[in-house]
Amino acid sequence: MNRKPKMQPYTKKDFDRQFPDDVTCLEWLFLYFFPDGMPFCDKCQKKTKHHRVVSRPSYSCDYCGHHVHPTADTIFHKSPTPLTTWFYAVYLMASTRCGISAKQIQRETGVTYKTAWRMFKQIRSMLDDKTGPLGGFGSKGVEMDETYVGGKRKGGAGRPGVGDRKKTAVVGIVERKGRIKAVVADDVKGSTLLGMVREHILPATTVFTDELNAYDGISHMNRQYEHKRIHHSSKVYVLADGTSTNSVEGFWSLLKNGLRSVYHSVGQGYLQMYLNEYSFRYNHRFDTTPMFNTFMSQIAKRDTVARQPIPMTEEVPF
Repeated sequence: MNRKPKMQPYTKKDFDRQFPDDVTCLEWLFLYFFPDGMPFCDKCQKKTKHHRVVSRPSYSCDYCGHHVHPTADTIFHKSPTPLTTWFYAVYLMASTRCGISAKQIQRETGVTYKTAWRMFKQIRSMLDDKTGPLGGFGSKGVEMDETYVGGKRKGGAGRPGVGDRKKTAVVGIVERKGRIKAVVADDVKGSTLLGMVREHILPATTVFTDELNAYDGISHMNRQYEHKRIHHSSKVYVLADGTSTNSVEGFWSLLKNGLRSVYHSVGQGYLQMYLNEYSFRYNHRFDTTPMFNTFMSQIAKRDTVARQPIPMTEEVPF
């Protein structure tokens, strides 16, 4: 029997061996952005050899002396925090399935909570991998479901009402054995959900949902989709033909358990970033390379880097 290849292990010993000091981290960044070791020199207007400057985190052109900073316009931009601490924070975030809090990063690295929080936010900002439309011809189908994230609502169980401001609607669209998109929504009205179907699901896809009335229009969208439903209100969760929403329900369980046990409380304005983080791990769960390597491959140069003080209100310290 052929087994799927498993993700390669990457331990703390592996990390310490690969990144023993800041010089090694800077060298890794330099070769990551310039694999041939020859950046384009803005002054010489050509690719030239560079050598590391001992007194600062930069590399100097061998011809004109112009400096190239590997950390410029990245999440490490002008940060006084050592690169080894940054890389270790990435390792910590990549080594857990349900996430790790900024408070725990503070404990592990010895930085202040404000520094840990900023590192945490910057690393998480890399994890939107821009997943394209899901499904399409030949796919095993796409499951779509909605849930609510937030504190307990007054009045007991049931769906939150329109005026329930304590809870935030989230819509999940997941390929079976494939990728997921989790998006914060203003509401779960039919117009909103059908708009998400058009935007995120390719035509010729079988869409599995529950019995929510807002999904009624899927089967009438120019006959682009086959719509199958499971009636949870009747205590039915799987049909003989495979109709279910178990994949997306499993993701909701992972997400909510993580938010509740690790972060305790997440502000509505930051929720999409947390959804991106959990979706990123989910979408790369079958990778054979270590998750740490996958996180590091998201490092990129950006035109602008947030440099303003950031209000620390998205999670409850614990």
